[in-house]
Amino acid sequence: MIDWLYHYPPLSPGILLKRYKRFFADIELDTGEVVIAHCPNTGPMTGICTPGSLVQVSYSDNPTRKLAYNWEMIQVCDNEPTWVGVNTALPNRVIKLALEKFLFPELSSYSQIRFEVPYGQDKKSRVDFLLNGSDVERPIYIEVKSTTWACDRLALFPDTETTRGQKHLRELMALIPQARAVMLYFINRGDCTHFAPGDSRDPVYSKLLRDAIALGLEVLPCRFEITPAGIRYLGLSELKI
Repeated sequence: MIDWLYHYPPLSPGILLKRYKRFFADIELDTGEVVIAHCPNTGPMTGICTPGSLVQVSYSDNPTRKLAYNWEMIQVCDNEPTWVGVNTALPNRVIKLALEKFLFPELSSYSQIRFEVPYGQDKKSRVDFLLNGSDVERPIYIEVKSTTWACDRLALFPDTETTRGQKHLRELMALIPQARAVMLYFINRGDCTHFAPGDSRDPVYSKLLRDAIALGLEVLPCRFEITPAGIRYLGLSELKI
């Protein structure tokens, strides 16, 4: 039996017609109906936004929603047909479940998980997760980044310039050595065996990442299999720095 970490709600298959204004996508469902779905992804979605590709959408009957459909995943065929998660609201929810199940032995034994904790010099940033406990020598700060861009079997982040991501790296670096600083890359596709910084898209971020690793930043490039049934953890990709 597959050990799903997260189960999707019932999904409907369709075909991507186009994405526009970042947050909208025209999708033709298998029924022939064309719907406007919310695209929960602010990035360029490099290499995974090809019209004509198979997609899966969820439906909500919440009357307060402007769009009833939510775009959840798209199928790419870079190596073999692979589902790629596009909903950037999901990774933190999935990592929370993984932390509660202690799926990452690299993080040692913690007993307390806190979310969205203010940190940084001005306390205006919020780290995704903070792990503590009586057996934890130093607090563990974890920032989560979702990545969908790939070249062959190499996952890359970022796929565009990210000043926010640069800021997060600098703030994590400032925590070392008083705390453990962890950058967790949520590889939102199961076909990537390696991970590297996206030098061509944001060389500043890439240099900061290498500098941070030299200073003591811990990197967890986590592979996840995405399917219409659910999401499961596949282990770590090999880090190529």
